[in-house]
Amino acid sequence: MLTEPLDPKLKKEDKEIELSIRPKKLSEFIGQPKLKEQLDVFIRAALARGESLDHILFYGPPGLGKTTLAMLLSGEMGSNIKITSGPALTRAGDLASILTGLKKGDFLFIDEIHRLNKIVEETLYSAMEDYALDIVLGKGPSARSVRLKLQKFTIVGATTRIGLISSPMRDRFGLVQQIDFYDDNNLKEIVKRTAQVLNTVIEEKAAEEIAKRSRGTPRIANRLLKRVRDYAQVNSDPLKALHSGGQVGISIMVTKFALDRLGVDEMGLSDADRKYLDVVRNQYNGGPVGVENIAAALTEDVGTITDVYEPFLMKKGLVKRTPRGRITV
Repeated sequence: MLTEPLDPKLKKEDKEIELSIRPKKLSEFIGQPKLKEQLDVFIRAALARGESLDHILFYGPPGLGKTTLAMLLSGEMGSNIKITSGPALTRAGDLASILTGLKKGDFLFIDEIHRLNKIVEETLYSAMEDYALDIVLGKGPSARSVRLKLQKFTIVGATTRIGLISSPMRDRFGLVQQIDFYDDNNLKEIVKRTAQVLNTVIEEKAAEEIAKRSRGTPRIANRLLKRVRDYAQVNSDPLKALHSGGQVGISIMVTKFALDRLGVDEMGLSDADRKYLDVVRNQYNGGPVGVENIAAALTEDVGTITDVYEPFLMKKGLVKRTPRGRITV
């Protein structure tokens, strides 16, 4: 059983597009070569022994492929996958309902696993280690504990904030792996593959331009490609977009035009990034300034600031985190 982690507000055709652009095999996954090599070894070894994979924890900024990798792992192992998130598991009973429904070798992907509440997390400990659930029946003096045996399964956790995961939880994962930003060459290949899936012709330089402005993130690259395609389709004649056999064509000219209109500059900085830098540089004289003050000035959630904006700004060397707060470089 597969529950797709897609925005419920997406239209049916948009969901189909999101699914179609995802690779179907680990060998088709572009980027993260060291991680792919490790996962391939673990998969082949587990299959040879007839065992389930050890539990795996992926961490890194959003949009880098953690969910996709979980789905690929289950596919390579010939197993089903159930997808949920930390905030969705509000009670231990929610977790127990999912775990008791898993068959041998199945996968459970938990996105935002750092947001599990304490009771659910502690329930997960014995499930991960002993493949068992301890259920308390009744109340007061008549209460008794019953242990339910579970089929051997694999938890794949994903988090953008590894520091918020407790040591007991982290220690129960057999592999803890960081997923880093992608280089422009890998992003260009992702853009070209997605364009092919979307029945779109794209110039090499256009794919390079989208990759360069995608903040090292495949999800952003694919999103920008779809928006550039919209501009190419609507403004094809005056902007000299390419057309071939009824396909939408994307030239470097229409790409630069569209990305400029979308407010994405040549470094990949968005309007929100520039506002962040403006707050620190001008309102607080370059810092240091606390992240709470930045979030208030931008009317954004602190988690969005730390998980979405800052990793890329720090990678570009534009911002530093210090004990006293954020400063611009």
